[in-house]
Amino acid sequence: MSETREKIIGLQKFMNSKILGQEDLVDKLIITLLADGNALVEGAPGLAKTKAIKTLASLIKADYNRIQFTPDLLPSDITGSEIYLSGEGKFEFRKGPIFANLVLADEINRAPAKVQSALLEAMAERQVSVGGKRYQLPKLFMVMATQNPIEHEGTYNLPEAQLDRFLMYIKINQPDAETEKKILKLIRGEISGENETLPAEVSVDDILSARNEAINVHMSEKVEEYLVQLIMATRNPEKYNAAFKGYVAYGASPRATIALDRCSKVHAWLKGKSFVAPEDIHAVVYEVLRHRIILSFEAQAEGLTSDDVIASLLKLVPLP
Repeated sequence: MSETREKIIGLQKFMNSKILGQEDLVDKLIITLLADGNALVEGAPGLAKTKAIKTLASLIKADYNRIQFTPDLLPSDITGSEIYLSGEGKFEFRKGPIFANLVLADEINRAPAKVQSALLEAMAERQVSVGGKRYQLPKLFMVMATQNPIEHEGTYNLPEAQLDRFLMYIKINQPDAETEKKILKLIRGEISGENETLPAEVSVDDILSARNEAINVHMSEKVEEYLVQLIMATRNPEKYNAAFKGYVAYGASPRATIALDRCSKVHAWLKGKSFVAPEDIHAVVYEVLRHRIILSFEAQAEGLTSDDVIASLLKLVPLP
């Protein structure tokens, strides 16, 4: 085990001991960070979404900002704006909260399209354009956006182009009864978590180093062909299941192929493997593809979801 991977695994275990019942969220956030992407997290209030990214930021000593999205939010509230300095007779750019390593975009679907477009540039280009000038964001940069699935009044659907910019779309559920009891004890101070030892210090440079190690994990030609065939199947699912004819309006984009490649390599690296196996692809495929498969009205009317399509294709596309 490399020293860098040992640090990341220690960080992962520590987070799981402090954020109970959300192991999948923690794991997928770390994969998103190491794969140099952004995450959209959907879950009911109170499921430790904010705590997860705050804990991650504090453990890697990264700059962290939170933006509460509201209907009256302006693009300049995110990017920053130029301020006129009357004493000096010139304009000066004051950076907004987007200039951080980790950014929480809380309840992202409550802001209108003009605000979404400002965030989209930051996510896609890692830069901000204000007053005809471009300002680069930090090399280590990740947006974790959240949306509430139980409230739709006063919300705006995210454009498909912006959804495609999210490396992962993570859905989280309520914890079970046993976990709920542990949460109560943790809050009361009766327990301090299963892993009480603070992990070895993880720096921003360690994260960048981990990215380089993970991206070099080997993927054989057969596994790569399997990955590509999964993407192709989302575009023409009726070739594998005639019942899906006319149900998928748009399949996954080439960006999905790149995302699935990166995420499966990071997953394999975290598991201590030097190669990618089909199970590494399966471990991340739902989060990578569920927001990139656009279903037709007929499919939605019958209650079909993109997860249903993915589950069916995983059974039908031949393994390498």
